Amino acid sequence: MNIDNMNSMLLDVLKEIGNIGSGNAATALASMIDKKVDMDVPQVKILEFKDITDVLGGAEIPVVGIYFEMSGDIDGNIMFILNYESAVNLVNMLFNRANSNDNLEEMDMSALSEVGNILAASYINSLSSLTGMTLKISIPSINIDMAGAILSVPAVEFGQLGDKILFIETQFEEDDKRVAGDLFLIPKIDSFGKMMKKLGVS
Repeated sequence: MNIDNMNSMLLDVLKEIGNIGSGNAATALASMIDKKVDMDVPQVKILEFKDITDVLGGAEIPVVGIYFEMSGDIDGNIMFILNYESAVNLVNMLFNRANSNDNLEEMDMSALSEVGNILAASYINSLSSLTGMTLKISIPSINIDMAGAILSVPAVEFGQLGDKILFIETQFEEDDKRVAGDLFLIPKIDSFGKMMKKLGVS
């Protein structure tokens, strides 16, 4: 499948997945911190796996990566990746801190995992509701490293994964704190075709 030939109907469906997912995530985050959370309309694209590093700003940029295995009617991986500054902004938002020493502690990492879990579940649930597929995700694992190292996790399984991924750019803010993160859904080869078929594109 040539990603340049994706038709407008598919992109509309993918955007709808992003819109529903981000709306659900904003509601869940607002409940979590008991404050209003604004989320931008997400940018949704089909990318090739090799282009992820460029989207993140380069292989050597420090990031926080939250990783899930996806199973059910389709199999694969999900990664939610935040640049380090956004990760610090997010924990400041969660814990209502005015300032931070920029060091992420164990409690911060646990909170980031929970947010990643909320976001991944929100998008998976929106994909499930639009396709009728049964989908579930594993308990998250989290790590801080350079983007290239974080991406080596799914790359190890690349022989079983496809070269196409669903990219959802997620941006939200609370007062003056702004967070930008990238969610990547990386289906296995046969699962990508199954997902496209369920979305009405064979």
